[in-house]
Amino acid sequence: MPATFIKTPFMSQHALDACDENAMLNAMLAFELALAEVQEASGALPSGASQNMRRQLENATFNVADIAAGIASGGNVAIPFVKQGRALLADGLKRYWHQGATSQDVVDSALMLLLKPRLASLDRWLQRCRSAALVLMESHAQTPMVGRTLMQQALPITFGVKVSHWAIGLEQSRRRLRALELPVQFGGAVGVHSGWDNLGLEWMDALAERLGLSAPVLPWHTDRYPIHALGTALDAVAGAAEKIALDVSLLTQTEVGEVAEPSAPGMGESSSMPHKRNPVRSAMIRSAARQVHGHTSVLINAAAQPLERGLGEWHAEWAPLMESVLLVEGALEQIAVLLEGLEVYPANMWRNLAATGGGIMAEPVARLLAPTLGTDKAKAVSAEAAETARLEARAYTEVLINHPNVQGVVEVGALRDACNPALYLGSSEKQVQRARAWLIYE
Repeated sequence: MPATFIKTPFMSQHALDACDENAMLNAMLAFELALAEVQEASGALPSGASQNMRRQLENATFNVADIAAGIASGGNVAIPFVKQGRALLADGLKRYWHQGATSQDVVDSALMLLLKPRLASLDRWLQRCRSAALVLMESHAQTPMVGRTLMQQALPITFGVKVSHWAIGLEQSRRRLRALELPVQFGGAVGVHSGWDNLGLEWMDALAERLGLSAPVLPWHTDRYPIHALGTALDAVAGAAEKIALDVSLLTQTEVGEVAEPSAPGMGESSSMPHKRNPVRSAMIRSAARQVHGHTSVLINAAAQPLERGLGEWHAEWAPLMESVLLVEGALEQIAVLLEGLEVYPANMWRNLAATGGGIMAEPVARLLAPTLGTDKAKAVSAEAAETARLEARAYTEVLINHPNVQGVVEVGALRDACNPALYLGSSEKQVQRARAWLIYE
């Protein structure tokens, strides 16, 4: 498959480079060398053995093609890697290479090492998105716009409160990601450090500290909570990003025109229609998110693994997990640019508030009329006037003022106020203030 054309455009290109085959080899090597150092410190290796291993392997050239070809016979990358690493060592060191470990220890720990800088990068992107959202929230805390339910005009809100919801979604997922632990994996063949008795857990804890990973309670070969937690947390970020992209794409529609994606040379152009400015960033974000959702289903369904080693479930995790990280980072790169450069058109928001001739304000009008006309009649009158305003293209306020059931019932000034969207925003402004306080508090 031409991944460069089909798949990778939706991923972070920087992250792709940081997670290539050589990065995986380096992560596996880091695990094996750290294991040797830990074992030497406890006396299980002769003095100097781990440093000799490091000198011989850190600058050695591993044959990536041979390792890739060897996966088919062993079922995972660690098996051909371990064989090749042992072959590169002096004879006196070969017996100490990969001592007490199993292939899953190598792969799981290497994946955690690859993920650590990626999660740090996601956190930085999410903080950048939060900063951009805060600017929009404060700038538009009092900017009225149509609130829409079931894709139809409902009642007024402010654009600031809409952005607040976007920001909270992203920040909730950021805090969830930050709480995750990336545990080392070390248990040996069946997860009980066979042949090493009490040294096994000691080595596991020391290995975690040396690699900068967390120490699990026990080896987690078939206890896949760490992967389940990672996958669902990444999916939450993808969902929050997708919500923003969906809203923006709907608001950019020609007939709506309330926002526009940041302009850039060639960005959003059509292959055949020169007049179009497509919401391409939103499309890329949504595509990335949809792929993450699919990957998450694989990870969730691989959570229950048999006995002491997975048979296909573990193997099924690798690509969905790493691709999810790369896709989420790619989506956040787009979200940051989108929020920082989003073009907002308050005049068009006012235009759309008036699209029903003012009928969007039928609810506050009914509330104003209810004490005099009664609830049912007030609703009927306000709805009738809204429909008349729409059909006759007249202002809702004008139709109401001249309605026989309204004349003399309420003051004209009060009626005009009830028809003013800017005066019927509920707690929108206070919600923006409340959201801001929560967002900046850590």
